[in-house]
Amino acid sequence: MATEKTYPLEFDSSRCTLRLLSYNIQVGIPSKRYSDYITHGWKHLLPHRERHDNLSRIAGIIKDFDVVGLQELDSGSLRSGFVNHAQFLADMAGFPHWYDKTNRNWGSFARHSMGVLSRYPSNGVSRHDLPGRVPGRGALAVRFGRISDPLVVVLVHLSLGKKARTQQIRFMSDLVNRYNHVILMGDFNCDAGSEEFGNLIAGTGLSLPHAGLLTYPSWKPTKHIDHILVSKSIQVNDMQVLDYPLSDHLPLSMEVSLPREVFMPEPAQCRAA
Repeated sequence: MATEKTYPLEFDSSRCTLRLLSYNIQVGIPSKRYSDYITHGWKHLLPHRERHDNLSRIAGIIKDFDVVGLQELDSGSLRSGFVNHAQFLADMAGFPHWYDKTNRNWGSFARHSMGVLSRYPSNGVSRHDLPGRVPGRGALAVRFGRISDPLVVVLVHLSLGKKARTQQIRFMSDLVNRYNHVILMGDFNCDAGSEEFGNLIAGTGLSLPHAGLLTYPSWKPTKHIDHILVSKSIQVNDMQVLDYPLSDHLPLSMEVSLPREVFMPEPAQCRAA
């Protein structure tokens, strides 16, 4: 009888939890006020020596997590010193596995991207271009555990405009509904009370714990546009915004307990959910 190939999620003794982080890092540019978008705008196009130091500080934050979803990276162009941010941060923070997607490729000038860093190997990755009048928004889906019934971490960065977001959320709902165990995270550019976000919840059945956590702008947060949603099979133990203003967004963290069918250790190794 054939045995299904698996990609084990090997947890520490008596722990069946994952520590998650979603963070829009603004290509390593810190912001302290709205005027920085103008005075520091050139940093989105040209290299600058402070970027490396700020990315190193970001690596110090993310190193304590198991799976990290990062938005607004560069995958290796002039402005990043031809450094792939996902790979750089994975190396600096000690993540053995990293996966990225380039959403806008402007050649040597800029390569807008996103990435998932993980302490566990994936059994498959899919990259999706999201619909919209202006191209350049994407989703990155990384699968873990059993091939037949995986845990799927989906990273997104949605558009600023409501019409495009509505199209993108419809696309994301179709993607999410293919799987039983999903963690959907990223910069949605809309709050939980918006019509399009309500359509996402209604269309997928995903849960959004603690809808009032404010992440933007980092220097005086007033908006909840960064989200982590989970399938009902996944138990949320903790969720919080971290006060590390190294970008124009603050990082959003979550700890979850996984259902037994998606991990591989013997049951005695894991606490009951």
